[in-house]
Amino acid sequence: MKLIVGHLYGDCMNTYGDNGNILTLKKRAEWRGISMVVKNVSLGDKIKPGEFDLFFFGGGQDESQISVARDLESSGKGKILKIEVERGVPVLSICGGYQLLGDYYQPHQGPKLPGAGIFPAFTKASFDRMIGNLVISTQFGDLVGFENHSGKTYLKKGALPLGTVSVGFGNNGEDKLEGCIYKNAIGCYMHGSLLPKNTHLADWLLKTALDIRYKKDHSLDPLDDELETKAHQTAIDLFS
Repeated sequence: MKLIVGHLYGDCMNTYGDNGNILTLKKRAEWRGISMVVKNVSLGDKIKPGEFDLFFFGGGQDESQISVARDLESSGKGKILKIEVERGVPVLSICGGYQLLGDYYQPHQGPKLPGAGIFPAFTKASFDRMIGNLVISTQFGDLVGFENHSGKTYLKKGALPLGTVSVGFGNNGEDKLEGCIYKNAIGCYMHGSLLPKNTHLADWLLKTALDIRYKKDHSLDPLDDELETKAHQTAIDLFS
């Protein structure tokens, strides 16, 4: 079996170790005999429907977000991503990537940066720095991560949050919600990297990508996750 992953703007959107998510997906696939090819999709590049089985989109600073927002629109990648999400292709987006897959991001100065419109959410810059460990309850079980953002994201009516916050700020530090999930696309503020600390989420992304690519249900071979499970629970215990 084979999976092709589109790493969106990996050369300019990669803060706080977000590339560790790609490494985790790749190793957990390889340990199961699944070949994974990772392709960086950057400024000016084109993508086609059906080209990728999974997308990852990391975080970045405002300067990078301006260039990326323009490119998502001008290159047509934003529209293609929306089409792919509608057919079930899984996406993991973190911080700046999450913001640019919503309706828009409003910086402190200048016009709104249009998003791809995948998540029914919008983000506004603030002067509040939301930083620290983050623990949330989700449909996947508890997730742990590290947040560092000043943008405040608000979900629109009917939007489904990724989870509820038990430790940390989450989307905006106000409503105790974190992230957003639409079909198989996930957006959140959990840096750190997220997937090494939450291998159950990594496996869900892999399984979903395989199911969509091969049009049938898959069961992943179990891995020896004793250490990963202990680290995950220890983080929850320490942060809580």
